[in-house]
Amino acid sequence: MGIMRGARPLSFDNAIWLLMLVTFSIYMPKRIFWACSRSAQAPVREMTVKGIAGMAYKPVIAALRVLDVLAAVNKTTGDATVGKIHRLTGLDKATIVRMLYTLNHAGYIVRDNNSQTYRVTGKTLQLSVGYNRHQTIGAIVSEDLTQFRQSIGWPSDVSIFDEEAMLVIETSREAEPMRFFRKPGYRAPMLYTSLGRAYLAFCPEEERQAFLQRAQENPAPEFALSREPDALKALLETVRAQGYATMDESYSREYYESQFFSIGVPIRSQWRVFGAMNIIYLRHTMSPDEARDQFLGALTDVADRLAAKLEAHSGDIN
Repeated sequence: MGIMRGARPLSFDNAIWLLMLVTFSIYMPKRIFWACSRSAQAPVREMTVKGIAGMAYKPVIAALRVLDVLAAVNKTTGDATVGKIHRLTGLDKATIVRMLYTLNHAGYIVRDNNSQTYRVTGKTLQLSVGYNRHQTIGAIVSEDLTQFRQSIGWPSDVSIFDEEAMLVIETSREAEPMRFFRKPGYRAPMLYTSLGRAYLAFCPEEERQAFLQRAQENPAPEFALSREPDALKALLETVRAQGYATMDESYSREYYESQFFSIGVPIRSQWRVFGAMNIIYLRHTMSPDEARDQFLGALTDVADRLAAKLEAHSGDIN
């Protein structure tokens, strides 16, 4: 190859820039191909979040996974194992072990070496000190919930929607056996509990679709029904038509050994859906149809009463 006559020789700086350009053109396509191949191996939640000035960013997947694991440990109330966390999150076990190590190192969980289980520490309370809406609503509904328990003889929960679950903010289960007891703060799955189904069927369409989009991107088993749109649509239409929801059979079997069941209704006014409430009962005492005939009228009445109170205090709970 000849060299152009009269061409000026490259300066040292220009030669360095040319070398960098050639290296980039050769090396970076390989890196991009490698990165795409890696991302294709392990599906992750395809979502974006709005950052500064409205710019869209991909979330940090490792951060999402460690939060999923922390939530799963918290949900098991003291006896979390790698297997249980796997069933709750859908994450592979190697990833779960790494996330557990990270959380333990940060002080948010501890490991019981004898039972090989994990539980959250008091440090996790620091993550919720800025949230108090549930306390305000709980104070408004607590008296009616206690009176309702005394009148029907079965416990109830009142819950509000919290991004991907129904947050139980008040309950009348306190005197129940440990297997039956759920403290305020329990997060009831949206698609398999009467609380979640009752709320999802009656909430605004925009809110429902936003939840379903997030649920479809989440591999955890509790969101599986969101990936069956026809079945879910039929379910929610049934809930709207009959005015109440019931617990899914699979949820009753997995969490209550099929001993307990529930019926739930939305807590809603003319303008707003505030949350949902339920009644929990022993399955051997009555069938779901008998529970509906016996409880639905009273349950709807107290839900309407709670909605009226919450509407009157709407300025305090927004």
